[in-house]
Amino acid sequence: MSSPATSTPAKGLEGVVAANTRLSDVQGDLGKLVYCGYDIDELAGKVTFEEVVHLLHHNHLPNSKELRELKDQLAAARELPVGVVQILKTLPKNAPPMHAIRTAISALGCFDPSSDDDSMDAQRQKAIRLIARIPIVTAYFHRAREGKALLDPDHSLGEAANFLYLLQGKKPSVEEEKTMDLCYVLHADHGMNASTFSARVTIATLSDMYSAITTAIGTLKGPLHGGANEGVIKMLQEIGSLDRVDAYVEECLQQKKKIMGIGHRVYKTLDPRAPHLKRMAQILSAKLGEPKWIQMSDRIAEIMLQRKNLHANVDFYSATVYYSLGIPIDLFTPVFAIARTAGWTANVLEQLADNRLIRPQSVYTGPTGLKVVPISKR
Repeated sequence: MSSPATSTPAKGLEGVVAANTRLSDVQGDLGKLVYCGYDIDELAGKVTFEEVVHLLHHNHLPNSKELRELKDQLAAARELPVGVVQILKTLPKNAPPMHAIRTAISALGCFDPSSDDDSMDAQRQKAIRLIARIPIVTAYFHRAREGKALLDPDHSLGEAANFLYLLQGKKPSVEEEKTMDLCYVLHADHGMNASTFSARVTIATLSDMYSAITTAIGTLKGPLHGGANEGVIKMLQEIGSLDRVDAYVEECLQQKKKIMGIGHRVYKTLDPRAPHLKRMAQILSAKLGEPKWIQMSDRIAEIMLQRKNLHANVDFYSATVYYSLGIPIDLFTPVFAIARTAGWTANVLEQLADNRLIRPQSVYTGPTGLKVVPISKR
């Protein structure tokens, strides 16, 4: 029997170190994000998502041969089991996409005969299948709910381009592909965030890879974690025009309402991913002839920095980028999940390599010494 906890609990586990990791380092006070030794500013725009997958899974950037092999493995793993496709087709068309994706990823475990194979080779193969298939699941659910034909994956396309192709029915432009790929790179991993922690808790019980990633998806779904980018674009739509921004922000401040996409639990300065997405938002807005979204965003960020000393986070500009790419608003969080599966699976593999059951204690604050009153007298 474990001894009772005596220390004061850290609400939300703030400041508690839960694991050692080689995967990513979030330096909140400096506004830095590092993947396996590489600053995000060094990676963004210089490497593809597939290269980041290899980096997180193997601790080094791939050479040409390793990258080609990884791309081939991902392309070969894209086809969904017929049973999972049928599940996606039969789900209610008005089901929230994160519900559908969580259900489909869980179902994939039922169709994988190696689901409970705990050898590291099998675990790595399942990780590749999950990275390859979550974009397919997302695109197929969206097209099914719209009554559109489900397209076969194009093995000549990379992960970002293939997702846009399956989603929209046409191959993306080079600029659209690069933009989507950059979003994937920026979202691939982010320290011990809530969904990553929940995945590690699940796999630490020696459950299976599918259960761990299903857990992570369910955690990401929450508006305090992955759902914030949807809130940003809905906020911009509610404001409507640049000349209404100041009054909207002032009203929110007076009523102590949260401004979506502003501030971060860890970063005390600018989120290092935000400038990259801001540049892409500016480029896309200019090309689409719809500059008001980025103009409104910039004004909100300016006011909040002046008034509250709070910076824009990754959700703030990713919302405008996704919207400009023609991605439906309720797929913003699923796109986050697609990218983060690279980090989730890497964390699962890292946890398994040196596993210990994650079992924190709690401080009991309830009553003691109660006596049972006969039911006739209660």
